[in-house]
Amino acid sequence: MQLKLFVLSPVLLALGLSGCQITEEQIQEDVVNVQNVEGATEPCNTLHDTPEAIEDCEIAREGVIDVVHPKDNLLSEAEELIDDPSVETEAIITNVWQRVSDGLNLYIPDDRRVDVQKNWYLKHPEYMKRVVTRAKPFLYYIVDEIEKRDMPMELVLLPIVESAFDPFAYSHGRAAGMWQFIPGTGKRFGMEQTWWYDGRRDVIASTKGALDYLTYLSNMFDGDWLHALAAYNSGEGRVSKAIRANKKAGKPTDFWSLNLPRETRAYVPKLLALADILKHRDEYAFAWPEVENVAVIEVVDIGSQVDLAFAADLAGMTLKELHALNPGFNRWATAPEGPHRLVLPLTKAADFSDALAKIDRTDRLNWVRHTVKPGDSLGKLANKYHTTVKVIKQVNELNSNVIRIGQPIMVPVALKALDNYDLSQGQRLASVQNKKHGAYKVTHTIRSGDTLWDIARKYGVTTKKLASWNNMAPGDMLRLGNKLVVWQNNKSNSKNADAITKRVTYTVRNGDSLSRIASKFNVSISNIGKWNNINTSRYLQPGQKLKLFVDVTRLNSTG
Repeated sequence: MQLKLFVLSPVLLALGLSGCQITEEQIQEDVVNVQNVEGATEPCNTLHDTPEAIEDCEIAREGVIDVVHPKDNLLSEAEELIDDPSVETEAIITNVWQRVSDGLNLYIPDDRRVDVQKNWYLKHPEYMKRVVTRAKPFLYYIVDEIEKRDMPMELVLLPIVESAFDPFAYSHGRAAGMWQFIPGTGKRFGMEQTWWYDGRRDVIASTKGALDYLTYLSNMFDGDWLHALAAYNSGEGRVSKAIRANKKAGKPTDFWSLNLPRETRAYVPKLLALADILKHRDEYAFAWPEVENVAVIEVVDIGSQVDLAFAADLAGMTLKELHALNPGFNRWATAPEGPHRLVLPLTKAADFSDALAKIDRTDRLNWVRHTVKPGDSLGKLANKYHTTVKVIKQVNELNSNVIRIGQPIMVPVALKALDNYDLSQGQRLASVQNKKHGAYKVTHTIRSGDTLWDIARKYGVTTKKLASWNNMAPGDMLRLGNKLVVWQNNKSNSKNADAITKRVTYTVRNGDSLSRIASKFNVSISNIGKWNNINTSRYLQPGQKLKLFVDVTRLNSTG
């Protein structure tokens, strides 16, 4: 039997994803679709022509959170890293999915919610092929970790429901990674999140965190795994509250009887539907793709920070292949303060470790000697060399942010041009932002007071589209100075690169009309209506306040 490892693809054309850890305060009943997903953006009544089909479609979408997946096409769907016929296994079970199937024990009721989800998966076998392709590098590892803890094997299927096994997936509430953790819950269960590294996307760290969290939830709900799964999706507070309410009303407290959000009511049935299909795949004649029951990756201790391009060369891999196996690293190198480890193909790990041990730690990074010039600051140098102030201070043993003209500063820099680090955070964002969604692309620099809603209304687009064009969720925080891409179809609506736009509040005076105000500030009547959510056919009232977004570079021409 040959041992093969397939590179993880960050590209997803997924439908029917749900679930992310959200606190009780962050639960949103109306889930926002933040990216076009195969078949998911069209209304059910346009996709189907019978009442039964429309109803099934709508039920199947209940609770669906469409996660964002970077559409950068950097990796092929099934690029082989290893094809070594000398590596064999004596395992009796040759398909890791058979191991999973043998361990499935959760009771699956005869329930319409399960049937609807099951029917969708059965009708879309191509979806499972894409999911399993992404799962291949990590599947054996995850199954092993679940077996070690004697946890339900159904949990192996959770990343399908959460992210379709995409560690680069991102959804509303800022949930990220294969297991879809929001920042707070991620930190709570050991996933560091820094400029250099995000443990929520690190498959090793996030798998440990997910299983720790699920163990905690199982204990909290006295071993009731459906309650634990529901809490993983909507928060333990929400599920506890629903249980207390049912107890007080004298109602059953099983999952199926609880009053939970739409998302959660569909989330658990999705998982059970997948378990039923896997367990009875022969009866359903469902071609669930096989994965060899052998380890294909190894976690290697590297001891210190290393440039990913340097590590890839040392391992005999492409930079994209290495970064795909180590998606937690945001930048061109591993994190200075760790974790100091890399995931490598099993057949390359030993040779890499031997080669790395012979190299001095200072040679694992590329360095530049910068002489401080007038106007330089540590922040400016960090931006110039794509690193952080903290790293520069540590390397140069600086106790403060004060630097002197003429002072030599050593700075670690990327071995290759940054656009070679295709799966870094910056390059993933650039790939999404450069994908054409209109005739003209406008770049908006975030200023103080900006909100996604205000920016969207300024350019006459929806917050949903604006978020998806910039690889973010509608509820994400904006950071001053960051740039957002806005796509426009009409050149007249686009702002030139030199535009300086300010938000002003105009008080309506006697004799004012929308036409007069629009002419005065060189904006359109329709935009004034959009910005202020008013009916442009109605008269304005003296004293009425209007919010306007004015390009001050064009005011001179208006007098």
